[in-house]
Amino acid sequence: YIKYIKIYLHVNVKRPTFVVNKIINAKTKKMKKILVTGGAGFIGSHLCTRLINEGNYVYCLDNLFTGSKRNITHLLDNPNFEFILHDVEKPYIMDEIDEIYNLACPASPIHYQYDAIKTIKTSVMGAINMLGLAKKTGAKILQASTSEVYGDPMVHPQVESYWGNVNPIGIRSCYDEGKRCAETLFMDYHRQNGIKIKIIRIFNTYGPRMLPNDGRVVSNFVVQALQNKDITIYGDGKQTRSFQYVDDLIEAMVRVMATDDDFIGPVNLGNPHEFTMLELAEKVLELTKSKSKLRFEPLPHDDPKQRKPDITLAKEALNWEPKVQLEEGLKHIVEYFRSYE
Repeated sequence: YIKYIKIYLHVNVKRPTFVVNKIINAKTKKMKKILVTGGAGFIGSHLCTRLINEGNYVYCLDNLFTGSKRNITHLLDNPNFEFILHDVEKPYIMDEIDEIYNLACPASPIHYQYDAIKTIKTSVMGAINMLGLAKKTGAKILQASTSEVYGDPMVHPQVESYWGNVNPIGIRSCYDEGKRCAETLFMDYHRQNGIKIKIIRIFNTYGPRMLPNDGRVVSNFVVQALQNKDITIYGDGKQTRSFQYVDDLIEAMVRVMATDDDFIGPVNLGNPHEFTMLELAEKVLELTKSKSKLRFEPLPHDDPKQRKPDITLAKEALNWEPKVQLEEGLKHIVEYFRSYE
């Protein structure tokens, strides 16, 4: 590749920049061009890495509200990676794109409740803008929805056909209803404009590159334990969650995007092994050998009592199920936070 650039430069000394760009553009066109919104975030950065490693050209679009360049430092010098500082609330114009992963939105209660109006605008306007881009370019587009669309579920485990139990005026609704509206927009653009869509519902996910102060339970417990501070448990600690390691999620997302156009979802992506908050705290204490004590606080308003995915559809359609179980995954994130600076 470099050899041919040198030959062309020698022959075309009067217009070397044009020739180099022509050759590089020709090479790029053979690659799949993929846009990842929220690409500098916890999950987005792992997805960008995976897509780059598979030989794609990746555009990472992020406003850095909860994302960080720290998460993509290892990609910034890669010629097939491009970082774009932009907010999905505003339209973004591209002439050519093959796939779009729409991940942009704060995902932890501390961050999405910090500016509730911006959170719901990110979900709704972001979906409209990215669907408009998909319509213009013919790209296939995936919406990262959430298990929060099920609210405080009355059906357990949660199946994709369950419509949920969400409080539309509660303090969590900026996130819950924003994601539900985004799903509606995706379905309507698909039915009305023939856009090629995929919808995934992500259950609790953890792993390296989580923020130490993001307020999610795994990072909270691990950081508190490493600092020998009291571990904060809300309610009686008997409420449950199912914890998915980030590598398993990324594998599933890539598989969803690769499905035929007639598979649109929604599809649950999560680990069906269910743990109480007390069980999680005990595992964290064991792995960190911490001297932390448990401190109980009132349960936040609208906090779900149970959360567990039914992943039958993911198994059948994607031939996928999580491989990393909780104890193994916790070891990775404990080591990550031990070295966090």
